[in-house]
Amino acid sequence: MSEFRHGEVVDALIRQWAVLSEVLATVDGDAWMTPTALPGWTVRDVVAHMIGTESMLDGMPTPSTAVDVHALPHVRGEIGAFNERWVEHLRAHDGAQIFALFREITARRAAALRAMSDDEFAAPADTPVGPATYGRFMRLRLFDCWMHEHDIRDALGGPAGDEGSSRGALAFAEIEGALGYIVGRLGRAPDGARVTFELSGPLARTLHIEVSGRATVVPQLSGAATSTIGMDSRLLTRLTGGRTTAAEHAGEIEFGGDEAVGRRIVEHLAFTI
Repeated sequence: MSEFRHGEVVDALIRQWAVLSEVLATVDGDAWMTPTALPGWTVRDVVAHMIGTESMLDGMPTPSTAVDVHALPHVRGEIGAFNERWVEHLRAHDGAQIFALFREITARRAAALRAMSDDEFAAPADTPVGPATYGRFMRLRLFDCWMHEHDIRDALGGPAGDEGSSRGALAFAEIEGALGYIVGRLGRAPDGARVTFELSGPLARTLHIEVSGRATVVPQLSGAATSTIGMDSRLLTRLTGGRTTAAEHAGEIEFGGDEAVGRRIVEHLAFTI
C-alpha cells in the first residue's frame, strides 16, 4: 500500500526517535517523575512503555512482574496489561538508565528497519488494530511515539515541538483515518449527517465525514455540512488521544449547523487504546 511506503515510514519513525532523544536529553533528576496526561504514568513510565514495545519487536519476551497489572485502575485490556508489564519491569531504573535503554533499543530497531526489504515491510502482521501489514504497524509506532513526544513536552512545560512536521503529518493520518469511526460509532452521528472539521494550527486542514449507512472520510461532501467543528489541530490530537476533555476547552471549540450532533462528536473523540 502506498500509504505505508518503506522509506517514508521508516525515515519518519527514526527521525521521531531522534527528536525524542533530543527532548529526553534535557530531562534531569526529579523531572523524570513528572506526571503526564496518561493516568498512572510519569515521564519515565512513558519512555519505559516505548522501550517495551520496541523490545518486543526486537524479539525480547514480555517480562513477568510481581504486580497484578490487570488490577491497576488505569490498565484496560490485554494491550494495556502488556504495556504495563514493561513499565513495571523497568520501574527500578532511574531516568539516566531509562534514557540509555531508549537510545540503545531504538538504534537496534533503526538498523533492523533499514535492513528490511519492501516485501518484508508489506508482509502480513498482527498489530494493535488487528491484522494488517508490518508497514501499518510501523506507522502506528510512529503515531504512538509522536503522541508520546507531546505527552512528555506537555508534562514538562518546555518548548513546543514541531507538530506540523512531515513526520507529524504522517502520524496524524492515523487520526484522520479514524474519524469515520469516531463520528459514526462513537459520536453517533445520524444517517445523512455531513460533518466538517476545520482545523487551525500546525496541522491546519479541512476534513469531511459523510454518514450514508456508515460514516466515511471523504474528499468533498455531497452537500452543505450539517455540522461543523472548528479547533486547533493540537487540541484535536489531545482529545482523540484521551489526554484531555472537551469540557476543559469549551472556549476553544466552535460549532456550526446542528450543534447537538457536533457537541456529541466532540465529547466522544477519544479513540486510542
